[in-house]
Amino acid sequence: MSEDLQPKLVKPPSLMRRILTYGGVLLLVFLIGFVPMWLKSRGYASELAIARHELSLLRLQNTLASATIDARRGDYEPARQAASNFFTSLRAEIDKGADSGLTDSQKQAIQPLFAGRDEVITLLARSDPASADRLSDLYASYGKVMTPSH
Repeated sequence: MSEDLQPKLVKPPSLMRRILTYGGVLLLVFLIGFVPMWLKSRGYASELAIARHELSLLRLQNTLASATIDARRGDYEPARQAASNFFTSLRAEIDKGADSGLTDSQKQAIQPLFAGRDEVITLLARSDPASADRLSDLYASYGKVMTPSH
């Protein structure tokens, strides 16, 4: 009976068990803070990619507009360089495939614009005033392709 009267000593948790418990709690707190930030970051990365595609397409349009204005002013060499840059950049954008900012229908609609490339650049190289009208037509055609249809 004397054994029953002695208080039983509660063994404290082992050091390893306490370390694992604290580590688990620390990991849980870290994940509670990390997951929302990771989700937010993913959303921002997606928005950034969309903005970069739009910027790329607007730069193309700006280059073509610059060529058109230069040709109207009689500055044929800068216009020729800008027109050449436009066609080169447009081809590079199409060649990006799935990473392109262009939709498949836009890619198909843009293909006919390349047909007049050599003629426009030749007219600009010859300082022909008709090149300004050709660039204006090209700018209008590009604008129609790039404007989303409702």
